[in-house]
Amino acid sequence: MAKDDDDIEALQLALVRFQQHAIQAGERDLVIFEGRDTAGKDGAIKRIVEHLSIRATRVVALPKPNDRERTQWYFQRYVEHLPAAGELVILNRSWYNRAGVERVMGFSTPDEQETFLRDVPVFEQMLSHSGVQIVKLWLDISRGEQGQRLKARTTDPLKALKVSPLDAVAQEKWSDYSAARDEMLKRTHTAEAPWTVVHTDDKKTARANIMRHLLKVLAPPDIADKVEPPDPSVVFPFEPSALADGRLEP
Repeated sequence: MAKDDDDIEALQLALVRFQQHAIQAGERDLVIFEGRDTAGKDGAIKRIVEHLSIRATRVVALPKPNDRERTQWYFQRYVEHLPAAGELVILNRSWYNRAGVERVMGFSTPDEQETFLRDVPVFEQMLSHSGVQIVKLWLDISRGEQGQRLKARTTDPLKALKVSPLDAVAQEKWSDYSAARDEMLKRTHTAEAPWTVVHTDDKKTARANIMRHLLKVLAPPDIADKVEPPDPSVVFPFEPSALADGRLEP
């Protein structure tokens, strides 16, 4: 077995132990995965939940809103998916669609986008103060690596279900997505719900380091202290200077 596989297996075991504790303690844990197309959200989530309790773990990937949902308070359709006691909920994309793809593709108005950026820190503060532990991950990928992965989707029949109409413009609108990412990170990074950045050009390395970060943030000391800290060149806390010093893809 390769070392990477050994690392993943050990981290998965630590995640199982963490969840045993979280269920017993009645914790409510919410992990938000955001990032560019092909940044590896699906693969990382798959490894995280592989051995966790089906009853206590939910992965939520909502489709685009229907006509009725478009008339609701923006956060309304997400609220029903928030964790109850003993639950881990992972959002594979989230309410941050409004600050990313909706902005770039014009699926919402500038006023709606501004309202979201104003309101989301307050919404997340309310969740945090109610006892929900929030982890927000931005998965960053280089333009070249994204291009290779998008091309692979079109030639690998096993990846056919990953193909999206938005794939065609991911590279074309790269700079627009960068600008949307930058504003989102700056305006929604808070003490209660901070952003953590993950470099994902190397998928296996990214997955292992995401697991380490989750364990360090969510697990009790007797579990977290036995886990190596994530590699700071792969996983690091967001700060505004990262937008200009090369730590985030331009």
